Amino acid sequence: MSRFEKLSHVIWHCQYHLVRVPKYRVRVLNGAVGTEVFNCIQVCCSQLGCNVVELNVQLDHVHLLVKVPPKRSISKLVGTVKGKSVLRVFTRFPYLRQKPYCGNHFWAKGYCVDTVGVDAEMIRKYVKYQEKQERLQQEINFRH
Repeated sequence: MSRFEKLSHVIWHCQYHLVRVPKYRVRVLNGAVGTEVFNCIQVCCSQLGCNVVELNVQLDHVHLLVKVPPKRSISKLVGTVKGKSVLRVFTRFPYLRQKPYCGNHFWAKGYCVDTVGVDAEMIRKYVKYQEKQERLQQEINFRH
């Protein structure tokens, strides 16, 4: 089974590690709040055509490992998850709006994103030896 996904005109493997924190890194992502954030992230990613590989909601931050199709930008994904999750959390848990650290803000402004991919050395070797492999394959095909 290939690690690549397919769309109509592209095969792709774009995987990202995202980290989000609540404002002031307040430890509010426990119990029902954490579960609501977890479910909202799953739903938002699905609606945007992204595949959640791993998701971990901790007390003061969220780790998300996600495959994102090349037609979707990371900032769009993060913005959608941020916006929809805060609406759901404040609707379901209105007492969080009353906290002095929240007000109308739940998430911190920034986020961390890192690409996850094949080792750079492996890519270098692949590029270097690809032509040799193609020639060998052509010779085999020509003989048959």
